[in-house]
Amino acid sequence: MTKILQISDTHIVPHGDLAYDKVDTAAALSETVATINRLRAQAGPIDLVIVTGDLTEHGSDAEYGRFLEIMADLELPFRAVPGNHDRRGPMRSAFETTGWMSRQGDVNWQTDFEDFAVVGLDSLEEGQAYGTLAPDTLAWLSGQLVELNGKPVIIALHHPPFATGIQAMDAQNLRNANELEDALAGYSGEIRLICGHVHRSIAGLFAGRFCQICQGTSHAVTLDQRSDAGNSLTVEPGGMMLHEWRGGRFLSHLIPVGSFPGPYPFLGVR
Repeated sequence: MTKILQISDTHIVPHGDLAYDKVDTAAALSETVATINRLRAQAGPIDLVIVTGDLTEHGSDAEYGRFLEIMADLELPFRAVPGNHDRRGPMRSAFETTGWMSRQGDVNWQTDFEDFAVVGLDSLEEGQAYGTLAPDTLAWLSGQLVELNGKPVIIALHHPPFATGIQAMDAQNLRNANELEDALAGYSGEIRLICGHVHRSIAGLFAGRFCQICQGTSHAVTLDQRSDAGNSLTVEPGGMMLHEWRGGRFLSHLIPVGSFPGPYPFLGVR
């Protein structure tokens, strides 16, 4: 049974700094890694961890170095796609020894497992908060789907392709979602889209396919759907998603970051 974990929006900053002068994102990522390592005993074999963008706050070499220092304690392999806070050049340099990082162009990749394939898409528009999928990325995706020939697939990207009602974030979503919809049209197999960017757990349909936005590891975009609300953060608990293939379908589990009391048996229940 194939299982992958999704974390998102780690926003690592240099040593001694807090993100937005408020959030210790490095401590939050360390706790996330510890939670994942503990989870392995309960959840069974996990094949991969995916980071759906915004690994760093400013895309600097120092931030990627710190990200990798923390992730070195992770007992599972991981892959990542860039978000709007990332930068391809420094990200590529940081991951140049991996087997999945492209040497040039957009950071797109695919890996195959027994039950499904995972495709990572680069939606970074350098210098902008919103995202786009470049023509080369869309063409590459279309080609991969042809080769997959109906095999179930998880497609990971940073920017969600639909509105969430948080207007300041919706203005920064994927700008050419219609072209992604065209690329997915006609695929005979099950597709699950997974995203980040909004720092909240939000699920919906896109082009008839289930799409799951993952909350961040350290803080959330404030849930404020008033038309005049600005962009702000709330320090809510971090979380991750466990995506698995079970009973011929995808299932997604929301898992909080941290250590909590329990498990306690249900007394008197058989």
